[in-house]
Amino acid sequence: MKRKVLITGLGAVTPIGNTVQDYWQSLEKGIGGIGHITRFDAVNLPVKIAGEVKSFDPLNFIDKKLVRRMDRFTHFSVAASQMAIADSGINFNAIDHNRAGVIVGSGIGGIETLTEEHKTMIERGPGRISPFFIVKMISDIAAGYISIFYGLKGPNYAVTSACASASHAIGCAFKAIQYGDADVMVCGGSEASITELSIGGFANMKALSVRNDEPHTASRPFDLNRDGFVMGEGAGIVLLEAEEIAIKRGAKIYGELAGVGFTGDAYHITEPAPEGEGAIHSMCVALEDAGMTPDEIEYINAHGTSTPYNDKTETLAIKTVFGEYAYRLPISSTKSMTGHLLGASGGIELIAAVLAMKNDCIPPTINYQTKDPDCDLDYVPNTARHKPVHSVLSNTFGFGGHNATLVAREYRV
Repeated sequence: MKRKVLITGLGAVTPIGNTVQDYWQSLEKGIGGIGHITRFDAVNLPVKIAGEVKSFDPLNFIDKKLVRRMDRFTHFSVAASQMAIADSGINFNAIDHNRAGVIVGSGIGGIETLTEEHKTMIERGPGRISPFFIVKMISDIAAGYISIFYGLKGPNYAVTSACASASHAIGCAFKAIQYGDADVMVCGGSEASITELSIGGFANMKALSVRNDEPHTASRPFDLNRDGFVMGEGAGIVLLEAEEIAIKRGAKIYGELAGVGFTGDAYHITEPAPEGEGAIHSMCVALEDAGMTPDEIEYINAHGTSTPYNDKTETLAIKTVFGEYAYRLPISSTKSMTGHLLGASGGIELIAAVLAMKNDCIPPTINYQTKDPDCDLDYVPNTARHKPVHSVLSNTFGFGGHNATLVAREYRV
């Protein structure tokens, strides 16, 4: 029999809060975190806005010597993992370290380090490249550091599937516990891609919003006048435990991670499949895995990127899966507040969905001003909605046609 998997710890570093508590308060109040880029001079770029993490000091979590040997995306993941582990109250000394692991995804990894070291090589020669360059840059290093810090010797790796990375990481951790390969998993995603190279690349492929004069309203999922996503950064980490482990130690339980769905579009490197076929299949697989019917879901945290293709296609996919019930089902995109955290999105968005259950409050889609005939569902516009929520679904879709859906519900013995 498959074991139940419980969510017992949450950790987040986001553009709207550097703790889970601050993150949730901003979501509940509909506070956005998009502004003009401050990490570098964006004067020569067509896009000058992003969702930056503010007032974050890695020295609050990591030794000064190690801080210099890590990329920003690793700073975020280590900090969020420390928060999730502390929140869970778990004592790893009481757990078999061979049955506790880490899976943390990143869509891009240490691109800031890559950019800096390339500049060093061009200006000063290859002999001046840092000996820590490779281990700062590679995407798996975040999971590696977390496992080393806590002595976790179970499954340990990274997942890279563009914007679906964190959801895939959480789903893989879920399956590791469900099928008995581990008892406890630290999992999620981290991203720190607000660099001149990243912004320039995404801008030149016409993926980003160019509302430079109104950054606070630039991310507007499902709105008729959406013109692209806004890049964000941060990390979202959850701690998952087998039911018997969590119950035995009297853990605080946020909910049960009940089902996951992984699919591929097999269509196009950036555009979603026509009619939302991959997204439809992903949601159906997750629901089947959870043993749930569509009408049991009470809130969807949508991928909702604020791009013309995604929002229209995801809406169509939701209608196909949920039928007439789709029109009564609350849906929101918290990317309207955080921006798009790329490979970390699934982590912070599962946390948002789980907290919607815990607090009986659905966060809004802010900046929703003009209805789009192709996006005609209930997107919880602009103001949070207080109502009982017992089960949630979270979508993430990535370039390359990668789709991941997570389903969580209130835990019942």
